[in-house]
Amino acid sequence: MQTSEKTPSQIVSELDKYIIGQKQAKKAVAVALRNRYRRMQLNDEMQEEIKPKNLLMIGPTGVGKTEIARRLAKIVNAPFVKVEATKFTEVGYVGRDVESMVRDLVEVSYKMEQDEMYARVRSQAVQKANERLAKIIVPAQRKEKRQNQQADFMKMMQDLQQGKLPSFEDPNKEEPVDAETQSKRMSVKDQLQRGLLENQEVTIEMDDPRQQFNNESGMLGQMGIDLNDLGSMMPKKRVKRTLPVKEAREVFIREESEKLVDSADIGAAAIKRAENSGIIFIDEIDKIASTGKQNSSEVSREGVQRDILPIVEGSQIKTKYGIVKTDHILFIGSGAFAESKPSDLIAELQGRFPIRVELDELKKEDFVKILTEPKNALIKQYIALIGTDNISVTFTIEAIEKIAEIAYRVNHENENIGARRLHTILEKLLEDLLYEGPDMQMGEITITESYVEDKIGSIAADKDLSRYIL
Repeated sequence: MQTSEKTPSQIVSELDKYIIGQKQAKKAVAVALRNRYRRMQLNDEMQEEIKPKNLLMIGPTGVGKTEIARRLAKIVNAPFVKVEATKFTEVGYVGRDVESMVRDLVEVSYKMEQDEMYARVRSQAVQKANERLAKIIVPAQRKEKRQNQQADFMKMMQDLQQGKLPSFEDPNKEEPVDAETQSKRMSVKDQLQRGLLENQEVTIEMDDPRQQFNNESGMLGQMGIDLNDLGSMMPKKRVKRTLPVKEAREVFIREESEKLVDSADIGAAAIKRAENSGIIFIDEIDKIASTGKQNSSEVSREGVQRDILPIVEGSQIKTKYGIVKTDHILFIGSGAFAESKPSDLIAELQGRFPIRVELDELKKEDFVKILTEPKNALIKQYIALIGTDNISVTFTIEAIEKIAEIAYRVNHENENIGARRLHTILEKLLEDLLYEGPDMQMGEITITESYVEDKIGSIAADKDLSRYIL
C-alpha cells in the first residue's frame, strides 16, 4: 500500500482549496509526504535506513496548523490522529500513557482497512442480509414440540450407558419450511432488492453496541489487550431492537461482512498502513517545554518529553492487533511557543523534528479570503444554513471587509485566536437572523457594511464588551 503519488505542487494545490496562505508550511508538509512515496519505491534495505523528517509547526492559535495536518491526511487517505501533549503525564503518574497515541493511530488505521475490505464484500453481504430479513418478515411455521419428553430422557440415558454422546437439537436451527413459506420469502426478497420495503419496521436481534464501546474504550484496550480474545469466556450480549428495514439491513450487512472477512487480515493490514503512512499530530508541544526554572512541574514536563522521545525515535509498541514499529510514522509537532521556544525542548527531541516551519499571523486580507475563498468558506456555510429556512442571504464585499477588519482588531486588542475569531463574530452578527429566520418563511436579506456596524461595531469598539462577547 502506497501513501500518495501526488507531487508536492499537487498536494499544495489541494490544501489551497481549504486553507488560506501559509505557503511555506504547505510546501514543507507536501515535501515530507512526497518523501514517503519516494521511500516506498526503494529496496527494503534502503527503506529501513531512510527515516521520516518530522516537522515542527510554530505559530499562534487559529492560523491553520491543525487544519493543514488534518487535510493532508485526507488528501492521501492516511491514518491520522491529533493528540495534545499536555494530556500526557510522566511514567509513574496517573494520566494518559504516551504509547496510547500509537494505539489510537492503529485503531484509525484498522477502521480504514475494515471499511475498505467490507466494501469489497458488500454485494455478498447485502444478499445474505436480505435473506435474513426475508426470514424475519416471513417466519417459518413452528412445529409443535414432541410431548414424550420422558422417552427422550430415557433415550439420552441409554446413549450414555452405551458410551455414545447424546445428541442435542440446536435451538438456533431453522425449522424446515413448506413451499408456500418459501414462495412468500422469495417474493419478499425480491421486494427488498428493489427497495420497496425500506420503511417497514422489523424486530431484530443484534450485538449490544454499548458492550463493544466499553471493551474498546477501557483501560485494557489502552494497554493493547484485546478483550475479543476472551470471547469464549465472555459471550456477546445480544439486544432486540425494532428498526426500519433500511437500518436493520445495515446491521446485518456489518454482521455478514464480519463473517466474510478475516479480522486477522484486517489487523495485519492496519499495522502495515499505520507504520508506513500514519501521521501523528502532537499539539501544544510547547506546553511541555522547560523554561529553565527548576521546580516539580518543570521536572514533570521534561519527563513527558523523555517518554515521547523513544516513540518519535522509533520503537515497538504493543497493540491488540500486534506489534507496531514507529520508525516511519510521520510526527508533526505544533505549538505557539509564546512563552517558550523550540530550543527549550530537550536536545534529543529537538533533533527528531528537523524541519521547522513558522506560520504567519493572519492579516485583514487573509480574513477576507478565509470568509470567501475556501470550499468550506464560513460565509458559504452560513448562507446554506439560513437558506434552509427559505431565506436568501447575500453579503456585500464591503460587509465582508468590515467583518475581517473587526476580527483583526479584536484579535490584537484581546487574545489572538486567529481565524476562530470569525466564528464568534459571525454568530453575533447573524444572531437575530438565525433566531427569526424560521418565522419569516421566506425572503431576501442583504448584509451590508452598515448592518455589520450596527450589530457588532459598538461591541468591538468597547474593549471591555469585546473581551466578553467577541
